[in-house]
Parts: sequence; structure tokens; C-alpha cells
Amino acid sequence: MSERNAHQFTWLGHSTLLVRDRNGTEIIIDPWLAGNPACPESFRGLAKVDVILLTHAHYDHIGDVLPLAIASGAETVGIFELCAWVSRKGVSRTHPMNKGGTQTVRGISVTMVHADHSCGISDGEEILYGGEAAGFVVELSDGFRFYHAGDTNVFSDMTLVRDLYRPELVCLPIGDLFTMGPREAALAVSFLEAKTVLPLHHGTFPALTGTPEAFSRLISGKNCRMISVRPGEPFTP
Repeated sequence: MSERNAHQFTWLGHSTLLVRDRNGTEIIIDPWLAGNPACPESFRGLAKVDVILLTHAHYDHIGDVLPLAIASGAETVGIFELCAWVSRKGVSRTHPMNKGGTQTVRGISVTMVHADHSCGISDGEEILYGGEAAGFVVELSDGFRFYHAGDTNVFSDMTLVRDLYRPELVCLPIGDLFTMGPREAALAVSFLEAKTVLPLHHGTFPALTGTPEAFSRLISGKNCRMISVRPGEPFTP
């Protein structure tokens, strides 16, 4: 694949990932922009995407879904209960689903898979039931597959993601405290037999102590390439 026609991935800090398919479709996963201290200023006013994927309902993953989806008319994908909530808040194009399901949105195949995490929606002073946390396996227009694990601990059924979908790029949280840290993420690399991995959910706050450096040391010898980029720096897997 030539660089000109390649898929482009841009990590925007924390777990927010912007993906431009080679056919021009723009996908954002877990849009947290304006309040995200790691998001580059040039992306905080992002107003146009085609597809929004939501792994779960915590504020640091859905912080900008309402303004972005309403302004852009994007197709918004998430677990049933979360899609119901964003629909009540004014998002018109929702595509609810649940774990194990696959649907095609704007020519992109989206499969929802398990994650080991909580999923409450902060709505004013209330925390509402938001379904369950999930991950996504996304197949782009030419068959390239990547796995965004969302917020999760390692779990042995990641081997099912490996066996069923064989993702070419794996995106894993490593920050610790609210997700798995480098030690657990290194085991996830083994379960997934990942060849290329992008670490997520690190460096945003001092409490997230897991680092790419520690993760890189732990996966040394696993035949896995870690992508090292700064927020806002595009890359091609």
C-alpha cells in the first residue's frame, strides 16, 4: 500500500483515536477533546467526522460525543444503553449493538467485543446505567483490521479476539489504576499475538503511572513493534 493511499491513524491523547480510512471515511473512537489535557489544541475544535465509536460511558471517553455528533451528523456506534442515552440528548444517527455483534457503518465493519471495566454515565449529579464497557474490532475498507480494547484489564478471552479476528494493529491501555498497567498489557500482547501495538490511556494525569518505556521493556522479545507517537502525530501501521 502506498503512503498516499494508506490508512492514517492519529492518537489524540488518552484513548481518543482518529482514523482516516483510505476511502476517506473518518472515524473517531472515544472522543474526548476539549477537556483532554493531552489533546493538541488544533484538534480540540474538531467538528467533522463520519463515524463515532464509543467503548463506554465514562466522561474521559464520551466528553465530546454530543457536540461532535450533533454538529457533524456522524453515525454513532455504542452499546444499546449508551446509544439510548446519547439519542435522548439529541444525537440522531445512532447504531446500537452489543457484544459479539457486527454491523457495517459507512462501509466500515464494526464488531463489539468484551472489555473488563465499568460503564456508568455521569449525567449531572447522577450516575446512570450505561450498559457494559466494550472494545471494538474494526475492519476498514480494504480488510485491514485493528482492535481498540477500550478501558480494560487483561482477560484470557483476548485469545478469542486473536483467533476470530487476527487484528493487524492492537491498541491497549497501559496507564494502570483505572485500566491495566504495563505488566498486564504485556500479557495481553501475548494472548493476542500482537505484531504491532499502540499504547493508550497513559500520561494524561499523574495518577496514570504506566509508561510506554516500561511497556516496551516488558514486550521486548515478543516479536511485537510498539508504535511511539506524540498526541496529534499521524502514523500508518
